[in-house]
Amino acid sequence: MKRIITNGITNLDPLTGSSEWYWGADYASGDLYEAEELFRSGHPIRKNRLVLVHRPEGTVYEPVCAKPGQYLGKPVYHNGQVALLLVDFPKEEICIFSFDEAERTTEPLAVLPLSIVADCYNLMLEAQPLMLTRSAHDNQFQIIWPERRDFAIEDHEFFEFLEGNRLYTSVWYEDPDYREEVLVRDYDTGEVLERIPGSIRQMPDGQNWLLV
Repeated sequence: MKRIITNGITNLDPLTGSSEWYWGADYASGDLYEAEELFRSGHPIRKNRLVLVHRPEGTVYEPVCAKPGQYLGKPVYHNGQVALLLVDFPKEEICIFSFDEAERTTEPLAVLPLSIVADCYNLMLEAQPLMLTRSAHDNQFQIIWPERRDFAIEDHEFFEFLEGNRLYTSVWYEDPDYREEVLVRDYDTGEVLERIPGSIRQMPDGQNWLLV
């Protein structure tokens, strides 16, 4: 049995986009949105910790150490590097970093004003391609970075990936039996180009499988 020292983080998940990386975090103040609610209501935020573990050797990395008032979101894997999301609430900034395993260095990719989003609800990185997204309460899907796009979406519709000018999403229904569809939208207009029965599963090597 291999002993992995994470200093208290006892749950690891596969890192989206990679078959070799796992990640784990402690949710000291809940998720990113709950941490924001605590900050907005005047309560202190207990910064969280995030670790990366590389398979098969089990090496543990802690690429970004949050400071008071900062909180880390879910990372992704893109183009051979890990991308990390951090929100600095006192500075009102959204920070995106890349971690290079070979160099063991963390470099900033973007620093964005927090004011460009209404809140941090479902604010997350996606890896196909690398982008910062947000799913709002009112059936709106937003791409925040590297360019801005806003889409009106259906109930229970979720982003999957972007391929060229085709935005792929999944949507589920209960009418009355449960079923899923893949929607293909035009990236510029948001228009639904195609509805495909079935569901998408993203594989660790980057493939997308359509289950029908």
